[in-house]
Amino acid sequence: MHKVCSMMAMAAIVMLATVTASAEVTSGPQVGDSVGAFTVTKVAGNPDDGFAVGRSGCYRCKTGSKPVVMVFARSADEKLAKLLKKIEEEVEEHQSEKLMSFVNMIGADAESLKKAAEEFASKNGLSRIAFVVPEDAKDGPADFKIAPDADVTVVCYKEGKVKANHAFAKGGLSDDKIDAVVKASCALVE
Repeated sequence: MHKVCSMMAMAAIVMLATVTASAEVTSGPQVGDSVGAFTVTKVAGNPDDGFAVGRSGCYRCKTGSKPVVMVFARSADEKLAKLLKKIEEEVEEHQSEKLMSFVNMIGADAESLKKAAEEFASKNGLSRIAFVVPEDAKDGPADFKIAPDADVTVVCYKEGKVKANHAFAKGGLSDDKIDAVVKASCALVE
């Protein structure tokens, strides 16, 4: 009996490790990669970035060599709101270092994404982070390799080079993971 319990406990540990590992996925440009240009339409947020709501163009180009926290999100839920509120606090705190952030809402229907992004930004009081919808709305720019199973992909870059990457499957964005992303965004301005 004792041996059976041990085997069941070991199986539970293996299963738990598998579930935990599956929360993070590989998605988006990786550390050391360059962040290329891509076309988006701005739908909400950051009124001071010189990129008007409704304008299409390269927001990545607009950020130049500044430190940037770029997010690709498939769902606008409470965990994403919590993450973005913390990132917005960092953007506010590090204005002198020109820290910026923008969120690319991705999914099947660009028009629905635009409306949902605008409502999400307004509902959550997010004003220093720009919300955009990429021209390639389904999965973002093809050369960015945003994984279809990644619900949230966060790419921290400076001078066009990726310094940190965090990607999470649906439900994988925990408080600890949010703290790790915020820490990576702070490292951009150190």
